[in-house]
Amino acid sequence: MQVAITCRHGSISSSAQEYMSKKAEKLLTYFDRVTSISITIDFSNGQSKVEILVDAEHRHDLVAAETDSEATTAFDLALHKMEQQLRKYKEKIQDHKRGPGLSELPLKSADED
Repeated sequence: MQVAITCRHGSISSSAQEYMSKKAEKLLTYFDRVTSISITIDFSNGQSKVEILVDAEHRHDLVAAETDSEATTAFDLALHKMEQQLRKYKEKIQDHKRGPGLSELPLKSADED
């Protein structure tokens, strides 16, 4: 799995990049079919806009964006949104309405026919 961090109109420290990378990798605990994560940080007008794009198997990109004066705060807020989206998506694709399997069905006796 890849984590790509891109900055526009500025830069962030290597410790902040490492922090974001480690936190983003924890998204795999919510949904293990994540193939890549892209984090874009845009510094403009004294604000930091963080956008997280998650590419999951058999799904279009999931997107979460937040704006704050601090880049790491905006990242944490966007990450929380992404965690919620991944939980909801995983819950949606799980088959909760599946009926009992053939081995779980009661056996028919000859009297019932």
